[in-house]
Amino acid sequence: MDINQLAKKVVDDTTEEKQKNPAAVALGRLGGLRGGKARAAALTPEKRKEIAKKAAASRWKK
Repeated sequence: MDINQLAKKVVDDTTEEKQKNPAAVALGRLGGLRGGKARAAALTPEKRKEIAKKAAASRWKK
C-alpha cells in the first residue's frame, strides 16, 4: 500500500458514518420536541424576561 492509498484509507476510516442507536435517536428527538415548551412553562415570567434581555444583548453586541 503506497502513501496515497494509506492516506485515503485513514480519511475513509475517520469520516465513516457510525450507525446510531435507534432507541437513543428516538429518545433524543422526544426530548428535543418538548424541551423548549416544558422549560418555558417551568420558568417564572421574571426569569423568562431576564433570559430574553440577555439574548437580545448578545445579539446586538455583534
